[in-house]
Amino acid sequence: MSSLAKFDFLADLQSKYSHQPIFLQAVEEMALSVEPLFEDPENGEFYKRAFAYMTEPERMISFHVPWMDDAGVLHVNRGWRVEFSSALGPYKGGLRFHPTVNDGILKFLGFEQIFKNALTGLPMGGGKGGSDFDPKGKSEAEVRRFCQSFMTQLCRYIDASTDVPAGDIGVGGREIGFMYGQYKLLSNKHGEGVLTGKSLAFGGIHLRPEATGYGTVYMAKHAIEDKLKKSLDGTRCAISGSGNVAQYAAEMLMLLGAKVVTISDSNGVLVFENGMTSDDFDKFLDAKQVGRIRLGALEGSVSGKYIPDQSPWTLPDVQVDFAFPCATQNEIDEAGASLLMKKGCMGVFEGANLPVTAEGQNVFRTDRTFLYIPGKAANAGGVGVSGLEMSQNASRTYWKKEKVDEMLKEMMAEIYEQMTDAAGEDGTLEQGCNRAGFLKVANALKELGWVY
Repeated sequence: MSSLAKFDFLADLQSKYSHQPIFLQAVEEMALSVEPLFEDPENGEFYKRAFAYMTEPERMISFHVPWMDDAGVLHVNRGWRVEFSSALGPYKGGLRFHPTVNDGILKFLGFEQIFKNALTGLPMGGGKGGSDFDPKGKSEAEVRRFCQSFMTQLCRYIDASTDVPAGDIGVGGREIGFMYGQYKLLSNKHGEGVLTGKSLAFGGIHLRPEATGYGTVYMAKHAIEDKLKKSLDGTRCAISGSGNVAQYAAEMLMLLGAKVVTISDSNGVLVFENGMTSDDFDKFLDAKQVGRIRLGALEGSVSGKYIPDQSPWTLPDVQVDFAFPCATQNEIDEAGASLLMKKGCMGVFEGANLPVTAEGQNVFRTDRTFLYIPGKAANAGGVGVSGLEMSQNASRTYWKKEKVDEMLKEMMAEIYEQMTDAAGEDGTLEQGCNRAGFLKVANALKELGWVY
């Protein structure tokens, strides 16, 4: 039985959304971390009301997305935007294009986004959107037509002070460019910070593609040095995924002297027993950003060995000091978590959103010295730099790359400080992360007069 059942004030949520298990999983993980606040003799009942309020999106928008393929055949996909919370600012969160996308997936992502954005200290609410369109195997012209159709529907709901989408799985700089181009044509508004992740040619910010991966490693560095009194230099780090987050987590780990021993995609994993080399990294980046090919095609041209139908979390013989799951939700299950612990892994830093199942999380919680930092904190650098892009657009200014990196490092340091302060002497970093984000939003709801 789900641990969510222990919270009587959330019983209605369980019955209404039993068909959205991943959303309920996200709510459960949050509720378990902030449970001591519910028992506070003075404010406990308020915290329960605030938490229940946060679990319902303020608005959910759905629409159809018709588009034509290269053969002239009409297709119709579904599109959504979940505007979850505006307590701290305009709705902010990415757009995901993937065949698994549905309203439950986007609710889980939007719910997580509320607290992630809160931790950045920037005035951003939480939201998420996307479509069940699969960009994989599509021509650039097909992707462009889809993006233009998607924005034709979405544009009536977004604004720099209302809702500011960005990228996510399946939505990179190319897709953001196509959508922003359509928005400009439809709105006759130019220079608007209505999308983030834009090209530097038209209002983007330095390091936005790198920010999530870099930030995750900066967060890991803080925790490892503070809690373990160790350095990343020389450690063996396993990464899952091969998108932007995985790419730039790998780059920063290598710059800090760590050995990247795995990267992966949905078909298999590349294992670098002695660590990825700079030449390996260059070929990996070219394969994903230019060639858009699968990792299996790299075998023989890089030093790593390709193992099909496996993930970094199912390989018993690959030693791992620290894990960076950067692929997708629920990729580390109970067996994968147990294997990591058995191999002596000392920490997991979530580059993806909720990449560990509830059962896997429970495995990590058995050792309170184990470093487990949820994506709300670990991967907040991406949306943090998106927020900086919004500020840059609003002020019609431009920041150099070094300045943005300095602000990103400072932001991740401040998030780590918030986590440790909220955790106190007896709490874990996971609990500190969730409590700090929750309290910021709950206090805003009270001051706004929305929950009392």
